[in-house]
Amino acid sequence: MEKNKTLKRFASVFLASSLVAGALAGCGSSESGSSTSTSTEGGNSTDANESAEVIKIGANLELSGDVASYGSSILKGAQLAIEEINANGGIDGKQIELVSADNKSENAEAVAAALKLATQDKVHAMIGPATSGNMLATVQIANTNKVPVVTASGTAENLTVNEDGSINEYVFRTCFIDPFQGVVAANFATELGAKNVAIYADNSSDYAKGLAKAFKEQIEANGGTVVAEEAYVANDVDFKSTLTNLKSANPDFVFIPGYYEEVGLIVKQARELGIDVPLMGGDGWDSPTLVELAGADALNNTYMSNAFSSEDPEELIQDFVKAFEEKNGEKPNGFHALGYDTAYYIADAIDRADSLDGEAIKNALAETKDFAGVTGSFSVDEKHNPIKSATILEFKDGSQVFNSKVNP
Repeated sequence: MEKNKTLKRFASVFLASSLVAGALAGCGSSESGSSTSTSTEGGNSTDANESAEVIKIGANLELSGDVASYGSSILKGAQLAIEEINANGGIDGKQIELVSADNKSENAEAVAAALKLATQDKVHAMIGPATSGNMLATVQIANTNKVPVVTASGTAENLTVNEDGSINEYVFRTCFIDPFQGVVAANFATELGAKNVAIYADNSSDYAKGLAKAFKEQIEANGGTVVAEEAYVANDVDFKSTLTNLKSANPDFVFIPGYYEEVGLIVKQARELGIDVPLMGGDGWDSPTLVELAGADALNNTYMSNAFSSEDPEELIQDFVKAFEEKNGEKPNGFHALGYDTAYYIADAIDRADSLDGEAIKNALAETKDFAGVTGSFSVDEKHNPIKSATILEFKDGSQVFNSKVNP
């Protein structure tokens, strides 16, 4: 179909050249969210969009603040994808301009950045914030302005679907959702032989609470027992008292959904207290900073679910790994890969829509089938979620090692 033709065109360049590399109606401009690209004048009408000489994709990302590693990684992946597409002639001869804005890892800044991209920079689509909390804060802006937004790593269920079951029409994602990650982790724990598990979750994070809930339900369905449940909050630094309580429950597996800054310290302190059982988390662990905080030795016998492994031998993935290393001098992680796929997903939809109108792009995103990405092939379901596999990664001496792939 049209979409496959588009992808083949993009992929051929990638393989051949190795690549060179209102708003809340009436709201005004914001000083927040620094843009790395110039904004343009012009209306926000369909006519203005259709006549645009440059296709603008916004990137509202965590480029500073507590989870800057996520946003910065997604941006690097998206930049590579845009370079590839532009090197191949762009979309219908139009070049893509990536307009980034730093949301500083804060909800209010994420809202300000989304407003700026939609109403001042007049982007045609956006790559959304990396975390579920920041992404959720911007959902209404996307719907109201009819600017499609795709989060690369916001995994909370309620980003695309509201509590009443209604769909946020202009909101999509390229990552799997929290319940899937929780189920994957529980099933992996069962495969390891875990019977009595403990959960230590970030109680200030919707992401962590979602994974913890799904993990608990699945591990109990598998016949396991949750012998201890404890919580921490973001920015905590001393976890030893709680970890001592967890140790006294004698678990044979500990699930720790959360972000790398706290998880790194938790893993380090857990090992110092003699907790030597397998530890596991979700894609929130995926950052080089985790290794710096925990230490390579402490991370042995730990696992995480993720969207991607640079060691996956699939040709498409290895081509991406090579191009990314040539451009950035490092191996790509899961967030790099998700940023790369997200940019391609949006570009593919714009090409199939044959229009820069927000509604047409939104419809094309929703109709995507068999998209061949480096984080896995996927089609989009009725809730705007990709149906895709998860990868289990194991840490060995500080390095992420491919363990297995789990299908939905």
